[in-house]
Amino acid sequence: MNLAQTFAGIAAGFSSAMGAPFVDAVATWTGDPEYDNGGSIVLPGVAEEYDCKAQFDAPTQAMRASDDFLQTDVRILVLAASIARPLDTFARITVASGDNAGTWSLISCQRDAAGIGFDCQGRRINDGA
Repeated sequence: MNLAQTFAGIAAGFSSAMGAPFVDAVATWTGDPEYDNGGSIVLPGVAEEYDCKAQFDAPTQAMRASDDFLQTDVRILVLAASIARPLDTFARITVASGDNAGTWSLISCQRDAAGIGFDCQGRRINDGA
């Protein structure tokens, strides 16, 4: 077991016992559609979904300094060992309930220095809810 898996286990146990800070979430990638010769979509992309553990926090100073920052953006930390695919900005994070319920696009996504998780700038998607 590596450091990331050990930390993920500790964080998951703490979250189960205390109800925070990591919540159950789903990372979704839409998939690539198939086009015909005329450019029309023949088959939609097949979505990929992976369960993960996410923590929502205030944005970092670096996030606030970026040109595309919005005051409603948040920092999303995802435990690397809790997800079966590397996270990137093509994914969306969905949380079913709680203060951060909804779907979030990832504006930025990078591994933390220790390799324990992904540090992302998230923006809530207005999904009509």
